[in-house]
Amino acid sequence: MAEVTVKRVAKRVAVARAPEAGGAQPPRQAPAGAKGAGAKGAAATLSSRWAQKLDSDQQLMEKRKQRLEGKLQKRVEKGAWQKQLRLEPRLLSRKLASQLQHWEQGAPRSPWEEQLAQLLQEAPHRLSSEAAAAPADRGPESRLEGQQQRLLSFFECCLLTGHLPLAHHVLVTHHSKSQQQRLLTLSMYNMVMLGWARQGSFKELTYVFFMLKDAGLAPDLQSYAAALQCMGRLDQDAGTIRRCLKQMAQDGLQLQGLFTAVPLSAEERAELLRAVRKAKPAFTPPRPPVPPPQVNTSPLLREIYAKQDPAVSYPRLHLSLKELQGLFQQQLRVEMATTITVESVEKVPLLTKEVLHARKTLAGLRTRWRTALYRELQETKESEAHAAREGRLSLFPYLCLLSEKEVVRMLLQTLQALPAQGESLLFLAHELGLRVFKRKQLRNEVQELEQRYSKYLHLLASDTQVAEPCLPRQHWEALGVPEAPHEQPWPMSVVVQLGKQLAEVLVRAAQMPSSLAAPRSPGTLIPVLYHVYSFRSFRQIGILKPHPAFTQLLETAAERTLTFESTDVPMLCPPLPWTSPHSGAFLLSPTKMMRSVEGSQQHQLLLERCPPAELHGALDALTQLGNCAWRVNGRVLDLVLQLFADKGCPRLGVPAPPSEAPRPPEGRRAPKRCLLPEVSPAEKAEMRRELARRLKVAREMQSLRADALYRLSLARHLRHRVFWLPHNMDFRGRTYPCSPHFNHLGSDLARALLEFAQGRPLGPHGLNWLKIHLVNLTGLKKRESLQARRDYADELMEDILDSADRPMTGRKWWMEADEPWQALACCMEVARAVRAPDPAAYVSHFPVHQDGSCNGLQHYAALGRDSVGAASVNLLPSDLPQDVYSEVAAQVEVFRRQDAEQGVQVAQVLEGFISRKVVKQTVMTVVYGVTRYGGRLQIEKRLREIHDFPQDFVWEASHYLVRQVFNSLQEMFSGTRSIQRWLTESARLISHTGSAVEWVTPLGIPIIQPYHRDSKVMIKGGLQSLTFSSSVDTSQKPNTLKQKNGFPPNFIHSLDSSHMMLTALHCYRKGLTFVSVHDCFWTHAADVAVMNQVCREQFVRLHSQPILHNLSRFLIERFCSDPRTSKSIWVSRLMDTLLSVPKTGTFNLEQVKHSTYFFS
Repeated sequence: MAEVTVKRVAKRVAVARAPEAGGAQPPRQAPAGAKGAGAKGAAATLSSRWAQKLDSDQQLMEKRKQRLEGKLQKRVEKGAWQKQLRLEPRLLSRKLASQLQHWEQGAPRSPWEEQLAQLLQEAPHRLSSEAAAAPADRGPESRLEGQQQRLLSFFECCLLTGHLPLAHHVLVTHHSKSQQQRLLTLSMYNMVMLGWARQGSFKELTYVFFMLKDAGLAPDLQSYAAALQCMGRLDQDAGTIRRCLKQMAQDGLQLQGLFTAVPLSAEERAELLRAVRKAKPAFTPPRPPVPPPQVNTSPLLREIYAKQDPAVSYPRLHLSLKELQGLFQQQLRVEMATTITVESVEKVPLLTKEVLHARKTLAGLRTRWRTALYRELQETKESEAHAAREGRLSLFPYLCLLSEKEVVRMLLQTLQALPAQGESLLFLAHELGLRVFKRKQLRNEVQELEQRYSKYLHLLASDTQVAEPCLPRQHWEALGVPEAPHEQPWPMSVVVQLGKQLAEVLVRAAQMPSSLAAPRSPGTLIPVLYHVYSFRSFRQIGILKPHPAFTQLLETAAERTLTFESTDVPMLCPPLPWTSPHSGAFLLSPTKMMRSVEGSQQHQLLLERCPPAELHGALDALTQLGNCAWRVNGRVLDLVLQLFADKGCPRLGVPAPPSEAPRPPEGRRAPKRCLLPEVSPAEKAEMRRELARRLKVAREMQSLRADALYRLSLARHLRHRVFWLPHNMDFRGRTYPCSPHFNHLGSDLARALLEFAQGRPLGPHGLNWLKIHLVNLTGLKKRESLQARRDYADELMEDILDSADRPMTGRKWWMEADEPWQALACCMEVARAVRAPDPAAYVSHFPVHQDGSCNGLQHYAALGRDSVGAASVNLLPSDLPQDVYSEVAAQVEVFRRQDAEQGVQVAQVLEGFISRKVVKQTVMTVVYGVTRYGGRLQIEKRLREIHDFPQDFVWEASHYLVRQVFNSLQEMFSGTRSIQRWLTESARLISHTGSAVEWVTPLGIPIIQPYHRDSKVMIKGGLQSLTFSSSVDTSQKPNTLKQKNGFPPNFIHSLDSSHMMLTALHCYRKGLTFVSVHDCFWTHAADVAVMNQVCREQFVRLHSQPILHNLSRFLIERFCSDPRTSKSIWVSRLMDTLLSVPKTGTFNLEQVKHSTYFFS
């Protein structure tokens, strides 16, 4: 940094020298005596005197220059001294400051160890300020918000990148100012102390203890562990160590706690033990405590965790131990590389001279950009280091987390992937910041992991045995695997600011010759990226947009590769079992069990405070879902790729290329005509609307095309391979694959590309289930019996076989199905099965689905024991499936007919237009909290799709219909509506008490709704100031509207996830392959009957629990039991509401077990 300062001063010196360099000085007046001399003598004298004067002035200027340079040099030296990192603390207590000064001056006679011992003795014997301020159930870091989170992440990054003196300097700077000192917590002081302890720097460690005492904080076990570890490294005398241990005991801290309660590496533990044994030679560290048997208390899981049951038959993979070990090595290489490059499925162009020239040009530009990016990164680091040396929380340590090579590669990948229409700067900043955060978390414990994973594979491999069958998590824990260290998340402001800084580095570095844009222009450099403003959804946002010439160059070069983060693609080996809220899934890349908005901590804190055994159900269900092995359906992939390369087919879900997007209007509606004076304002407005519509369609087509490109490229890359999809869950407990681009949760096309890697013989009934599944996919016989669907499939067998044999050239029956690609895949499977010598022996890899019948209403009907509602959603046995959507449509038609007879015009207009399709979406989503406004928009969209409906009545008709749909549901599902109202009112009152709604699912997962009032975060400077809203800031009051509207659907989602997890765990015990898409359960055709039985049994067991009464008790204990708030009017109303649990009906849950169409 001194070098930077010298450069700045050198500029000032150059400015100071300017008069001398110019040579022109103002004329000076001649002395009075010279006026009477003769002309010639006077001239000579004058010349001589001027020469002397000039010499004198020159000497004077030289002296002035020397003095100026001397002053500037002193200023440089002073500035450099001031910018040195400060280690000595500035203490606010005069007594402590005097004591520190005395000790420093007398250091040779007064060892630092003795000073530390005295400091410890005089330390305040009270809790740290943050611990004292927090309730007993909250750890010292449980409520770090805003600046505190930022400080903690800054110190963590400094230690990770080897900038401990910088962390100490910033700690000193903040400590020296009373306002900033309030932000410092005991964990921050401990973090810096531990850093100095690892280096054996006792003097600096003592400085931190001075600040600790000055802040009024008491040292804890971590503080003592750091001090003793440092003493061990320095081999200090036993007396000092003995005094330290004595003081620790007086503070009420147990010596054994240093080895059991403080997370230490093996090397740190050895140094700590070395120090302790100098004072207590006979001391033996306690063995790692054997955790008491952890028993899950949920009655629903008692059978899962009961002692070994001989009926249990956990499934194994179809791969040998050697094969699985080889797959592990492949996945390890992918994660260590952090990214993976995949060949794109875009059409490969002919290698013409133009293409080769474009590729050569791009290669040259990238070489130049790499050099420029290295330079820009170094200059940015220098600037940020300068800010950090001034005591500010700069981005310097974050920029040092990755090597410059990694950052440059990441930025070039970002530039390559930028769409032609550009991307929001805020979005880019967020993505870049997150990528740095994810990469810095890579753990480097490869050798140890390799050994343990190999042992773990003995449980899964087809050719190995274990002593006692158990769940994967139990086997992994039995191997003695240490818990992975939990890392603090970064605040969103840090993520965005870091990403914004990197994006600006890319903008400055990426330049290209202007000749690429205009061939005749001079060879000057122009930016590749431009920062422009655009309107998106009525908001003006900043966009980074590539130059059209660069986009054209990329298109011409036609480089067909895509780069993905290693965590964004499926795994090539079985995932690590989930053992805690932050341990599981990928081998080296930490993944959270509960996904949440970056920067949000409330979910993670709830999970960490939860007893570990209570999470076993969720952990084991996620592990089981992730252990399902997959493969690509090659025949379907080939057909999709054929369409994708040939302009797509939107009707079949294959997006068209950008060349098929609508162009801006031409002729009379061309945008440039808006500038003509003769065009009326109405015409101009219409032109703008038409242009905006076309641009919107083009953007949507581009997005859909890119999504399909990623999915299909990954599918082709993984063809002929076995892969796995690790899962985690959202805050409600709903599960999702971690891989975002290629999984079974996507569209019809995405699901059709996947099948189970492990096959199962169809058995006696498997072919029948394949036929039923095929008819279900067509959407044709929804109200027919299973037997009728089988018969229908037999009638259509000729079309089915034709579709399988000639999908693109035959009768194309499959294209008329609701889910065409899955129907085609099923046609192919049925064809192979019926043509097999023995269909029962045919090994099928095809997943068969069983869907819940309006599953949200099923849960509501079961909660309220509502007989009428239960019958409508197939909880009651019946010969034919009930269709709630058709029943609601029929009830609405009854209301319409009555109103039409009364002369209501809109009811008369709607005659003949009320159908199942018009009301389905609203009925489906009303259970998940859709409002009348949202329902009206859904119905309006359906009415506009009906060509014969008079469009002038759409608005009025949608208002009328949404009202009648809600009235119909109220009449048909009275119990459902009363429960919804109770949940909504409870959430409203909880929010008014100042808290977010919390509850615990029947499987023991703690839930909290992350809806708070928005807090605006602004990041100033650079290309533009970025402002974004954060609704996860727990320091803000709850958002009452979102809390009350979100509680009913989120509560139901937590129940459907509990039902799915119970089904998954019991299917696993029976040896079944099971995966789910929320309320759609998948398994092999041979096992559908078993899965159906388990599904019904677990639904009955789930709803046999007093769910609403348990919820009421939990909410009363959580929000109404604090004596400090018991007199609040909101708490009083809340108590009354929670005690008024809705009454239930008379429906007998046992009947669900015999309902054929409950899931079908």
